[in-house]
Amino acid sequence: MLSAESITGLMGQGALHWPGQLRSDGLLLTLGAPLQPFVAPAALVVDLADQSSIDAVYGQPVDEWKTHDLMPGEMLLGPVQAPLRLGGGVMGVIGGLSHLARLGLAVHVTSPFVLPGWSGHLTLELVNAGPAVLRLYHGMPLARLLLFTLEGPPAQDVTSHPFYGHKADLKSRYADEFRVGSNPR
Repeated sequence: MLSAESITGLMGQGALHWPGQLRSDGLLLTLGAPLQPFVAPAALVVDLADQSSIDAVYGQPVDEWKTHDLMPGEMLLGPVQAPLRLGGGVMGVIGGLSHLARLGLAVHVTSPFVLPGWSGHLTLELVNAGPAVLRLYHGMPLARLLLFTLEGPPAQDVTSHPFYGHKADLKSRYADEFRVGSNPR
């Protein structure tokens, strides 16, 4: 894991860009905008091979907000406020703040890894697993990103991912990226 001194050195070399806050030996991730709420889709099944079926679970993004009440059992997508760019030899791991987890707030419910070459706003998947409504505030700290260096060169051109470096679209693009349902068993 990289220390604050090593992180600052990578920023000076241009191997890492982070305009946000450095806290201890990690990057402090704060909640930005827009928020992406979910809605009940018309169909009871979301077909993961059909992008329009996936898109049907999303409501209108909330661009302007100061607070948002996250209901028990509710899930919401939100971007990290500051953009991040990792060089080809740097990767990160997202970890939630335990203070929030102890209230039932999960802030990143999928793979914690941020791969080398990432560029853009990270997306947090917020889930209220607790018994009470949780009031979120724009700009509040939710997680941290711990950074690591790779041993050896990256396996491929790390800047070629189709979703890196674009304006944040928080919705799943699973069917756009992966072909599923066409493989016979």
